Amino acid sequence: MPKARMIPYAPRHVPDEPAERVAARFYDVMRLRRSVRMFSDRPVPRGVIEALVRTAGSAPSGANKQPWRFVCVGDPALKREIRLGAEAEEREFYQRRAGERWLADLEPLGTDDDKSFLEVAPWLVVVFKLVRDDDGSQVYYPEESVGLAVGMLLAAAQHAGLATLTHTPSPMRFLAGLLGRPDHERPYLLIPVGYPADGCVVPEAATRRKPLEQVMVVHP
Repeated sequence: MPKARMIPYAPRHVPDEPAERVAARFYDVMRLRRSVRMFSDRPVPRGVIEALVRTAGSAPSGANKQPWRFVCVGDPALKREIRLGAEAEEREFYQRRAGERWLADLEPLGTDDDKSFLEVAPWLVVVFKLVRDDDGSQVYYPEESVGLAVGMLLAAAQHAGLATLTHTPSPMRFLAGLLGRPDHERPYLLIPVGYPADGCVVPEAATRRKPLEQVMVVHP
């Protein structure tokens, strides 16, 4: 087996404070993140969105295949088309597809089929998962890889003072058609990005987090 070419791990990020303090400060930023459905139309420069996508694109991925595509939509007419398509799917979801238990779990969050925020937010980032690479070659662990990249995008947006929402109209096939994406790209997530509106509110139920002892297990 041929040996992989290795290069020095430098430069790398080395904080000038103890790691515990830096990690705690990052948590203090991230614990304030909320899924927002009330956006301001305040513009967000394209350069900011590019920085968020660059951050997402730095995520680890299976065999470094980077099986993701971030389609960033700022055109008002196209945002309206996306809203109409999403609302059509959501009406079907709330009226026919979702079972009673699912709807009961959603009730404390106050969600419904009104997706007007998709037109108000200055940017929609539509995330696509590649089921094969652009050259037709195989990709590995695309679900996990794209999930990692999305998490990094959300963290970068929060760090920049922006609000986001992970929106999953189901099914999402209409997004591929509207955005002219090829067959090997599958819609994964629709993320509005912008500033929260003045007077923005979020459901109290969505602020609750399981305590550390319920989500962390430490073996000695």
